[in-house]
Amino acid sequence: MSQSKPKPKDAKRLVVLSGRGERAPGAVWLVGAGPGDPELLTIKALKVLQTADVVVHDGLVSEEILDLAPEAARRISVAKRKSRHSYAQGEINAMLVAFAQDGLTVVRLKGGDPFIFGRGGEELEACRAAGVECRIVPGVTAALAAAADAGAPLTHRGSAQAVTFVTGHASAGDEPNLDWEGLAKANQTVVIYMGVSTAAGISTRLMGAGRLGSTPALIVANASRANERRIVTTLAGLPAAAAEVAGPALLIVGEAMALAQAGAAEIVAHVEVRERGAMS
Repeated sequence: MSQSKPKPKDAKRLVVLSGRGERAPGAVWLVGAGPGDPELLTIKALKVLQTADVVVHDGLVSEEILDLAPEAARRISVAKRKSRHSYAQGEINAMLVAFAQDGLTVVRLKGGDPFIFGRGGEELEACRAAGVECRIVPGVTAALAAAADAGAPLTHRGSAQAVTFVTGHASAGDEPNLDWEGLAKANQTVVIYMGVSTAAGISTRLMGAGRLGSTPALIVANASRANERRIVTTLAGLPAAAAEVAGPALLIVGEAMALAQAGAAEIVAHVEVRERGAMS
């Protein structure tokens, strides 16, 4: 008599698909869904998605992309918002492993790229520890789409010899512990993910480390989507501009952002007025 498989620690929170019987081992695919526009989904991501038995997806993945999965596939949202998680990361890890051990093809569908602030590394480690096959399909990260739509290159001869991706908050929700002096050097682009709520601190830190307040900056919310919003401002004006944005957005600071085209001129003017008022 074979022994039954031990249940994951968080099994009481798992969504169980019953009636599958004995099956060969399944697999987990960590798939980048891109920034939101379905046309930015890669061909490989589409092919993998169309083989899914279960789709475990982020809240930022668009319905248009989710609809590309098989009709019979089970969809499970594990949406994360600041201070509001439908599932803890450990529960998501256990869910992926349990489904794969039941012989299912699991697609973990993530906004952007799984390995750019997507916790893909943690999920990969959990699968490896459980002996579950795990493969990765990269996706277009939001910074690339935001820069492309705004017409502002992340690297540019003469004004951006490097680009750095950083997170805007630490695990405890505080400002991140970053190399501010390194990030404050001129002629480079700094892309801040999840930095709207800490924009004031980021601006202060960068200027305190020597980056000019006049350095061009760009904020992009909902990159590549129909409701994309862009605000062109400066490093000094970043806090005021970020206050105009609700929800997830990218902050991009660097000389090359002088080429950015705003999505709404009246917002740019509003931010510029606030900047002039602060200087007077």
